[in-house]
Amino acid sequence: MPQDDLQTDIKTITGFILSHQQMNKEASGDLSILLNSIATACKWISNVVRKAELLHVIGVTGVQNVQQENVQKLDILSNDIMVNMLKASQKAALLVSEEVDEAIAVDGPGHYAVAFDPLDGSSNIDCGVSVGTIFGIYRVDKSSGKSLKEQILCPGSKMIAGGYCMYGSCTILVLALGGEVNGFTLDPNIGEFVLTHRKMTLGKKKIYSLNEGYAHSFHPAIKGYLDTLKFPPPGHQGKFTPYSARYVGSMVADMHRTLLYGGVFLYPGAKLRMLYECFPMAMIVEAAGGKASNGTSRILDLTPKGIHDRSAIFLGNKEEVEAIEQWFQKTSSQL
Repeated sequence: MPQDDLQTDIKTITGFILSHQQMNKEASGDLSILLNSIATACKWISNVVRKAELLHVIGVTGVQNVQQENVQKLDILSNDIMVNMLKASQKAALLVSEEVDEAIAVDGPGHYAVAFDPLDGSSNIDCGVSVGTIFGIYRVDKSSGKSLKEQILCPGSKMIAGGYCMYGSCTILVLALGGEVNGFTLDPNIGEFVLTHRKMTLGKKKIYSLNEGYAHSFHPAIKGYLDTLKFPPPGHQGKFTPYSARYVGSMVADMHRTLLYGGVFLYPGAKLRMLYECFPMAMIVEAAGGKASNGTSRILDLTPKGIHDRSAIFLGNKEEVEAIEQWFQKTSSQL
């Protein structure tokens, strides 16, 4: 094999996290341990997802979660993996999961709260669609006088790290930390996440992503914005190139494509959970040079009142999200 084909200058996610820790003289190492625990949980979930059919963990359990969604067998297994790994790290004081009604208090010396969706898009697992884990990390203070639950019900801007891990043709963990976004691909031969996408920034392609099956219920602002993507403006002459439409139905998969290629992801209905879906994705997009909004306000400025509160979300290239906000301003004055 030619020497040029061999890559020996590699950095694992563990090495990356430790390098970030060394840049902060006040760092205790607790966040490094917590992030590595999440990475380990993602390796475990990736393994289970790939063997799901063989392990007979495909299908629904027959119960619904707090979101009134049918719980998949893989949801329960992935949730148990995340909870157990985070508890074992001894660095998390509070856990918030999509699959659990109430926040989970963890005994020990931990000073962080972790909110997560253990397996986003799991209803698509039967047909081999990419699914993923989403997480956000917050710092909490047990001596503040406020309950840990109260402390995590804060604006998304208080989040100190966020990310997702996508399980598809390969397993990729994308992490927003220290104002940067970096991507790590799991090398199954060595069992390590290796840095493959350094200092990620949003692409510039003209792509929009949403479920247009609910177009009849869209706000006039969304209908107006979408028309500008698909049809030439009145009086337009010459060639008009519409935007491309791409939609998987798994937020992690759709957002990963948006991050790499560019464009905009739209979820007009207030269905996505703020703490463990909207906030982490908004943090990633902003750190990659984009913007995230609910149409009228910055997503990371919102404050949830409950751990499972929901929001509409539009995120991607700045110019696209700003165009959506302008449409909301325009239509609000007409309503």
